[in-house]
Amino acid sequence: MQKVIPTFRITDYETSKAFYIDALGFSIDWEHRFEIDFPVYMQITRDDLTFSLSEHTGDCKVGGLIHLFVDDVDKWYDELKTKGVPIKHRPNEEINGLRLMTVVDPDGNTIRICKRLSNYVRKTGSVTG
Repeated sequence: MQKVIPTFRITDYETSKAFYIDALGFSIDWEHRFEIDFPVYMQITRDDLTFSLSEHTGDCKVGGLIHLFVDDVDKWYDELKTKGVPIKHRPNEEINGLRLMTVVDPDGNTIRICKRLSNYVRKTGSVTG
């Protein structure tokens, strides 16, 4: 079970819905508005990846970053490329221990789609102070 559910700030429901649902393949778990014309707070899920999107200005600011850990980054890349999703960074291994790609939503929130590399040996260190 996912233990943390991050939230991205969105500014336009329809634009974000098209990006996350139609392009990235998430589904809407639920939506909440205090009144019909009020900002939305919603939860979306794809496979075992869940996070929230909020139009509420007090929840968080646009420009956030999340890492989504998946089984196959290259499969996601092929799917998103086929759908015409702009890819900021193609699959790469620039960060030690990860294969990842980067997409940015219409509000400037960054999504890194990642897989931990099995052949990576984690280097540990100590901090003194």
